[in-house]
Amino acid sequence: METKTDWNARQYMLFEKERTRPVRDLVASVPMEQVRVAIDIGCGPGNSTEVLRELAPAATISGIDSSPDMIDAARKRLPDLSFAVADIATWEDTGPYDLILANAVLQWVPSHETLLPKLLGKLAAGGTLAFQVPDNLDEPTHRLMREVAASGPWASKLEDVRLGIRHTAQWYYALLKPLGVRVDAWRTIYYHPLAGGADAVVEWLKGTGLRPFLSPLDQTEQAGFLARYRDAIAEAYPAFNDGSVLLPFPRLFIVATRV
Repeated sequence: METKTDWNARQYMLFEKERTRPVRDLVASVPMEQVRVAIDIGCGPGNSTEVLRELAPAATISGIDSSPDMIDAARKRLPDLSFAVADIATWEDTGPYDLILANAVLQWVPSHETLLPKLLGKLAAGGTLAFQVPDNLDEPTHRLMREVAASGPWASKLEDVRLGIRHTAQWYYALLKPLGVRVDAWRTIYYHPLAGGADAVVEWLKGTGLRPFLSPLDQTEQAGFLARYRDAIAEAYPAFNDGSVLLPFPRLFIVATRV
């Protein structure tokens, strides 16, 4: 299973504005005035943590991430907050927290059927677990990753690559509702205009979905994979006259509040 280890904060934040918008939409459904203690799990370079601080400036806020590079970037961004390197799957802090935020990270963490009840157990009375995950495995971006991986000279190296965990809103509702929480679920498709055409789409995905495909390959194989993938993306997402493309990006949102 892919983890967030050795992520590249600089590459990830090339599209900071677009990556931060979903977390703003997510926390808009949380009564932030009631949040006194919050943690951002899988905080990345701190952009989502910064949103928490803006909306709950009096709260005690911290963040964890399994990537030292991401934690280093978060500490530089928000030096007054507490950040630590930790793996969500083995994170043992008992809290209690008024808010546990997980922005575009749980798709990399296995066993949601045991993980999510464990996270709920770290909430204070009336506390909220709020997370969003990409829901784009059927989009051309990710379908083409799998096709390029299976059709090139690198196929044997990539045959076991998986693109993260995926469950439906119905699955999460059925899991969480019996655990004494109110569940709010929705799905949003963002349409991101990207200057630079197919190259911009590839740069976006080099920071996330392409990582498990590229990491097993040597530099020559990576270059070949990216060239083939870029050509496929250019066909799937035709550029407008100004060279830009519109990238659809579906995301699933879940807000579970203890009642």
